[in-house]
Order: sequence, then structure tokens, then C-alpha cells
Amino acid sequence: MLEKLAFLETKYKELTEKAMDPELINKDREEWQKIMKEQSDIEPIVSKYREYTKTREELDDAKAMLYDKSLDEDMRELVKEEVKDLEESIIDLEEEIKVLLLPKDPNDHKNVIVEIRGGAGGDEAALFAGVLFRMYVRYAERNNWKVDIMNTNEIGIGGYKEVIFMIKGKGAYSRLKYESGVHRVQRVPETESSGRIHTSTVTVAVLPEAEDIDIEINPGDLRIDVFRSSGNGGQSVNTTDSAVRITHTPSGIVVSCQDEKSQLKNKEKALKILKSKLFEIKQMEQDAEMAQMKKGQVGTGDRSERIRTYNFPQGRITDHRINVTIYKMNSFVDGDLDEMIDALITSDQAEKMQQIS
Repeated sequence: MLEKLAFLETKYKELTEKAMDPELINKDREEWQKIMKEQSDIEPIVSKYREYTKTREELDDAKAMLYDKSLDEDMRELVKEEVKDLEESIIDLEEEIKVLLLPKDPNDHKNVIVEIRGGAGGDEAALFAGVLFRMYVRYAERNNWKVDIMNTNEIGIGGYKEVIFMIKGKGAYSRLKYESGVHRVQRVPETESSGRIHTSTVTVAVLPEAEDIDIEINPGDLRIDVFRSSGNGGQSVNTTDSAVRITHTPSGIVVSCQDEKSQLKNKEKALKILKSKLFEIKQMEQDAEMAQMKKGQVGTGDRSERIRTYNFPQGRITDHRINVTIYKMNSFVDGDLDEMIDALITSDQAEKMQQIS
């Protein structure tokens, strides 16, 4: 590990020198940006390695002092305490470095497209889809991320058969990728008069926003239809052909957008969703090749896998992948997700460390 860290420090110095070269900045902006990104990616590791090296030197100096016969007993005890503290710091730094050296998900820096669909449970499932939508919007607000609604299919009583939205912000995918899967709710529905607890499900899919370099779509593979919007949407509803439906012929994927009054804007949003869906398929094919290596990992969750249960009568949220239960329903559905997400990240990191150890 130390050899790898020393290599990364040398590489970091070389990249820093290149990044400061005015000739490169002026002549090859693209290459300069590539160098800057590579430098930025390894900077946290190099910084932690330098802290580790400094702490080791301090430990060696402290241990050497213990052999100094001129030290009185009180000073010797102080040095022993310092040695103990430094040894504990080194253990902590080694663990932090191991985590930093884990393979990075290349999509972690991307924005996300979130799709929420009501599953089993009729209107109650659609109502809970609305709860989850608001939960993720509140979480985005807590992180100063921007939310852009792309398409909705409302049921009229505060719920959604489907809602698709984009969350833009640093680290959005790295935090939200663990939310993909089936979310189960157990509660007394608002539409239930007898007070019986119902169980319903909602499917959540979190897709990294596909960039142009990730996916290239042949325009000849697209069939684009326009139609009149339906549902909530103001004066443009049912009066203009602003809604857009795009069919990707090779894959059979169909995407519709109708929330914007402009046909052009709806088309742009539909294409963003389509690119992200195609990018997800491409990733799934790549992941299948590495399936054995990734077996058992928490990962980002299969959208058909039941990942979490929200039991409202007991006020508990249980994540079945890591067997963690949190008792704070009100704050959780108000976007206080960090405790659960942090636990998922820690579990994922532990699985990865086991695989490379």
C-alpha cells in the first residue's frame, strides 16, 4: 500500500507541474482539463498520505525521546501518552486511506434522473409515490441541489402513478444511487375508513445523467410523436400539441414528457431520460461481465429488489440490504436520509475492502 501511495504522490507532483504550464493551457485546453481532473481525483489520497507520513515521523520522534535518560518521570508519562495517541491516529489514518484507495464509481460526480412509480396497492401506492417524491425533493434542498421535474402522471388526490425528475448537484449520484429498488409501505391509507393497515409498493430507479460522450443516439433510430398534454398544466393542456413521445426503435424504450408548455423543451427532457436509460442498459451489460466479482455487494440496488420497508404505525424504516432500522419516520420522510445513506455507503465500502483484501 505504501508503495502505491508513494507512486501517487510522485504522479500528483508531475500533474501539478503540467497543470501550471501556460503553454499547455493555451494550446490544448482539453488536455489541460483532463490533467486537472486527474489531479483533483488523487488529491484527497495524497493529502491523507502526507498526513500519515507526518504522523509516522512524529511517532518515531516521540519513541526516540523515551530513550532519553535525562527525562524526568512526569515528562516520560506525557511522552508515553503522546505515543499512544499517535499510534491510534495512525490506525485511523490507515483505515481512511484504505477507503480512499477503493475503486471509484465513475458516475459519482454526475447529476441523477429519478423515476418513481406506484406499484402494488392502487391509489395508496400512488399516494406513497408522492411521499417519496417529496422526501427526495427535501433531501435535495438540504444539500442545496436543484430539482427539475421532467414528467408527471398524477392521480388527482396528491399522488403519482409516475413522476420523473432530475436532481442536479455535486455528489448527487454518489449519495442517491443506493435508493434504486422497491420501497414497501405499511400504513393505514388516507382512503381507508376502517383503519386497517395496508401494504403497498413503489419502485424507485436512480439513473446517472448520461453525457454526450457516454451515449450517442442515431436520429434515424427515433420515432417522435407529439400529442396534447393531459392533467395539470395550465392553459396549454388539451389545447396545443406540446407533449412529446419518443420511441427508440432498437431497444423499444418509450419516453414521454408533457410538463413543459414548449414542445422543444419536452423533447429535450425526453431525450435526456432516454439517454440515461440507454446508459443504464450499457452499464448493466458491463456489470454482468463483472457479476462474480461484485457478488454480494450492496451496490446501487436492482430496481426489482425490495430494499426498504416504511412501517408508519411503528414509526420505523428498515433497509433490508444491511439490516438497519431507524425510528424517526417524520424526519426521514422530510428528507433526513443521511444516517441511512451513510450506513449503506459504509457497508458497500466494507464489502469492497473484503474483495480486495
